[in-house]
Amino acid sequence: MAEAHAEKHHDYHLVNPSPWPVVGAVAAFLTAVGLIVWMRSMGGGEGLFGLHGPSLFGVGFAAILFTMFMWWRDVIKEAHGGDHTPVVQLHLRYGMILFIASEVMFFVAWFWAYFDASLFPGGVHPLEVTGPDGTAEATKQVIGMVERNALTGGHWPPKPNPNFRGTFDPWGLPLVNTLILLTSGTTVTWAHHALLSNNRRGLKWGLLITIVLGIMFTLCQAYEYVHAGFTFSGFIYGSTFFMATGFHGAHVIIGTLFLTVCLLRALAGHFTPKQHFGFEAAAWYWHFVDVVWLFLFTCIYVLGAGTPAPH
Repeated sequence: MAEAHAEKHHDYHLVNPSPWPVVGAVAAFLTAVGLIVWMRSMGGGEGLFGLHGPSLFGVGFAAILFTMFMWWRDVIKEAHGGDHTPVVQLHLRYGMILFIASEVMFFVAWFWAYFDASLFPGGVHPLEVTGPDGTAEATKQVIGMVERNALTGGHWPPKPNPNFRGTFDPWGLPLVNTLILLTSGTTVTWAHHALLSNNRRGLKWGLLITIVLGIMFTLCQAYEYVHAGFTFSGFIYGSTFFMATGFHGAHVIIGTLFLTVCLLRALAGHFTPKQHFGFEAAAWYWHFVDVVWLFLFTCIYVLGAGTPAPH
């Protein structure tokens, strides 16, 4: 196989046999089964086939992390070995674009849920349950109507009540977090331009500052969550708010880890002005996180602002 690669007369990368797809599939299966068993036992059940859910989940998740590390290590070796030709790099960029597009669809779902509730706070929806015989006709029996008005008071955001003390002031900590994230987008762009100019010092400092800003954003959001005037459970505002902003927060953490790996690689002498797809993918991902936050800040914090919660 190595000889075939050495004698190739094309720009495409014929991947060597790898164990990681199979190992990753087994690890994902163990993780899924572990979660199912874990949740079943939490509901008072006895688990499944005598398996211990948390342990099985832990083994599967550790195997996923191991697979990710080993697989990406092999990809880096392929890049250094000359397998990532300009054509291959172009296709890797297409793959990253499609991945980010799929992530956009996740946020479309959270925004859809938020706007459906905010635009129709007094909507009425049928409540359906499955009948005792489980027939198709029984599943369509409407046993009651859920009035969203009873949950929101017909207002969005809801008026303050014992379960909802108020929304966040958008011009306080949310604005600070916005400035932090926008600044991090500037510093990662600085790092990118430094790399294109073969300025290794600028690359390292730009990445380091971006990582620090990402950690600051996460800490500020954690502080914000602790002092929220509402909770995730119990009513629709809390669930839509925390799903949208929390999912974004998870992406910030992932992006920070992504950039941290790029910093370690930069310190190890990786990346050149002509070959740096790993860094480019991380920068694209970070800019995507920035843009999503601008939509969240505008739609949820500013346009959705109500009575600020007392401190």
